[in-house]
Amino acid sequence: MPSEYDPSDFVDNDFQAARKNPYAASTASSGADGNRPPTREEVDNKVTETQAKLAELRRAQEELERERAGLEELRRRQMEFQTGRDEMLQHLTRGVGLLEESEFAARREAEAMAKTLAELREAQSKVQLISEQSWSKEAYNVELTRALTTLENARMEWNSARLKFAVLSGSPPPTEKLESPPGGHPLFSAQSIGELCKLGLALTWPLVLLLLGIFLALVIRR
Repeated sequence: MPSEYDPSDFVDNDFQAARKNPYAASTASSGADGNRPPTREEVDNKVTETQAKLAELRRAQEELERERAGLEELRRRQMEFQTGRDEMLQHLTRGVGLLEESEFAARREAEAMAKTLAELREAQSKVQLISEQSWSKEAYNVELTRALTTLENARMEWNSARLKFAVLSGSPPPTEKLESPPGGHPLFSAQSIGELCKLGLALTWPLVLLLLGIFLALVIRR
């Protein structure tokens, strides 16, 4: 059998190798291109690509900075809300307690004042109803005793009201309560000796007048 090639013929070995293994040929070609320096166009493309990546990173950083600023503002407002709520709850609770106590004390004082006012008006009405012109001669002593008793009761109401409400005496309300001496009554502890003597005389002279009237009636009948 004759050989495939005549030894005298020209044989291109590279061409024959490429026909038998085309992948090896392309690898050898690419290896030769990888060793060459980059061209200016490739460098320009690489610079443009890098700048685009940096610009994208800057935009991402700015977006993260804005998000962080928004979160910090939200945290600040939450802390302000929590602190303000706790502070206002403390102030309002204290204020409500103080005003409730003051309202209760004012209501109690107003009730006491209304009661005293009614008693003074009743005493005033009784004193105004005293009319000595209508007294008869026979019942003069009895009517006089009754009138004196009415006046004394009115005086006691007046003195009691003056002790309760300083405005009736024209002086500012006391800041501290007066301490009564041991064994003394608080109604009489705030009065002087002269006032106590007058009060004792006022309490006893209706009885003296009554006894005197009875004595005179018995004398006249005899």
